[in-house]
Amino acid sequence: MSENEAEIVAHLQNISRSYVMGGETVYALKDFSFDFRQGEYWAIMGSSGSGKSTLLNLLSCIDRPTTGSYQIRGREVSGLSDNEISALRGRELGFIFQSYNLIPQLDVIDNILVPVIYQDDPIPNARERATELAERVGLKGRLHHRPNQLSGGQQQRVAIARSLINDPAMILADEATGNLDSATASEILDLFDELHASGKTILLVTHEQDVGDRAEHILRLKDGDILSVDSEARSQATGGTSV
Repeated sequence: MSENEAEIVAHLQNISRSYVMGGETVYALKDFSFDFRQGEYWAIMGSSGSGKSTLLNLLSCIDRPTTGSYQIRGREVSGLSDNEISALRGRELGFIFQSYNLIPQLDVIDNILVPVIYQDDPIPNARERATELAERVGLKGRLHHRPNQLSGGQQQRVAIARSLINDPAMILADEATGNLDSATASEILDLFDELHASGKTILLVTHEQDVGDRAEHILRLKDGDILSVDSEARSQATGGTSV
């Protein structure tokens, strides 16, 4: 299947997100339209205030647009109730955070299983799947360790496995290598390469150019609008591993 024939996972049409500050309306995103398709690997970049965090919050359904249409796999999000959005978020979206956001009292397997808890129709054999994912991201032998017994890189591997447990349509990563040393960050980006090669849709917010260059495409934002689209990012990368 060619790129243009791939399913549209996230469709944003004329999206605006505004705030009232000091009696004035300030736009974090203004009349923004874009499609993200199945299997694409995007880095979203821009300076502070460019709108990249706002875009991620809208894509993740943490925030709602002031105006415009946002669809996930063809389903309009704007009219959904909070409970419906929570269910959709748990089913269709996987999250990877800079600070890992693991639960200290839970071991690796139970942290990976957290998204399953919030599903009305949990996946079958969830614990077996969590174990397989933990081993897939290199955590064999660490399955019953708690976060304080793991390195930063290992904790981020747990977060990656957790993001995959419900087989989401899209993985959203927010500065996923920001707290890691360069060698460990490279290992995590290698995992993203593998996920991309397996057909996962990845949207990675980053301010680091070398991280962005590992993606397939780069979407640059400025003042809440698209500054540029670079679809040759991976060919410019110097340290990537294509799988």
